[in-house]
Amino acid sequence: MLNWFRAMMPREEKFFDLFARHSEAVLAGALALRAMLDGGAAVQANCGRVMSSEQEADNATREVLIAVRRTFITPFDRGSIRELITSMDNAIDQMQKTAKTVILFEIDNFTPQMREMGDIIVKSSRLLQQAVPLMRNISSEAAHLSSLTEQISSLEGQADELHDTGLKALFKASRDNSLAFFTGHEVYDHLEKVVDRFDDVANTLHGIVIEHV
Repeated sequence: MLNWFRAMMPREEKFFDLFARHSEAVLAGALALRAMLDGGAAVQANCGRVMSSEQEADNATREVLIAVRRTFITPFDRGSIRELITSMDNAIDQMQKTAKTVILFEIDNFTPQMREMGDIIVKSSRLLQQAVPLMRNISSEAAHLSSLTEQISSLEGQADELHDTGLKALFKASRDNSLAFFTGHEVYDHLEKVVDRFDDVANTLHGIVIEHV
């Protein structure tokens, strides 16, 4: 009877599989968002990919939260699991908000700084995807994980600089077009928030690493 009951419970490894699935959705969303920033026909062509990636990430998040409640022994603290998957989900949710803003204001032309911020979002997504598998052996991979989280955090600083430089250039170029400045400001603001959410993920991961060292 006990063996049957244990067999019905989610295995500990399920969390890592779900984290990996979520990180794949995050990367897919980031690539689609970056493609949107190429402008023109690429905006509509890739918006749906951002939305579908966000939905896939939501599904993975839901499964993680259900597994937390049903699993007796989790790979690390339940609160940390919730915080990690929530922070990851916040990143792709913000990508979705960015895509929706672009569609809402019918923006199809983007500045070089916006595209560079998009590149940073893709880089952050790839670093997260590298980090997730290492969590299976978190103690032995602590140094590697810490390095990856530091890289994500450093990208946040680069994005801040691009945001400020780009916004200043946009202001100068839009002196006679307040609507262009408003819509451009919205895009910059959303892109910066996406990178900020990745920094939150990095901080959460780093905290989990510290707990296991």
